[in-house]
Amino acid sequence: MARITLENLAHSYLAAPATEADYALKEMNHVWQDGGAYALLGSSGCGKTTLLNIISGLLRPSQGRVRFGERDVTNAPTAERNIAQVFQFPVVYDTMTVRENLAFPLRNRGMDTDHIAARVRSIATMIGMEAELDRKAKGLTADAKQKISLGRGMVREDVNAILFDEPLTVIDPHLKWELRTQLKSLHRQFGHTMIYVTH
Repeated sequence: MARITLENLAHSYLAAPATEADYALKEMNHVWQDGGAYALLGSSGCGKTTLLNIISGLLRPSQGRVRFGERDVTNAPTAERNIAQVFQFPVVYDTMTVRENLAFPLRNRGMDTDHIAARVRSIATMIGMEAELDRKAKGLTADAKQKISLGRGMVREDVNAILFDEPLTVIDPHLKWELRTQLKSLHRQFGHTMIYVTH
């Protein structure tokens, strides 16, 4: 887990920004403490997703620094940042089962099969998908696919932070409260640094 520090951070999608209006993300300094849970609020287009993509390493900032603890990760590749990110729309592997989708991040890190099985069961219970573990993702609803994305973001215990980019947008309204409650429970249980974007 990590304290995330942004130092003089700004980003423009233009090669040579000339004015402040050319920046999607205006210069900022901020610290998210290790193990904290935070909400990042703002209207559509104000730079929330840009900021998450900079933190995760999907985007390099035009200026400034990103630090995890004391380590400067501004130019570090995404894999070295050890971030889990859950996007607004479901990102699942349709040809895999729910179980395989949830296990995917753990298998990629070479975890023990018994640990993977136990962790997948635990997360499947948390997201209410234990009965669907052996179903292919392809035939599932958008709600169910997004629950898989949430589960995959939460399945790893070793992440520096979990970034949520409006993850409940496609979720049925009556399930949103339940999933928010589960996210709070996960935070209490594991103490990951969590940044939750919404508007």
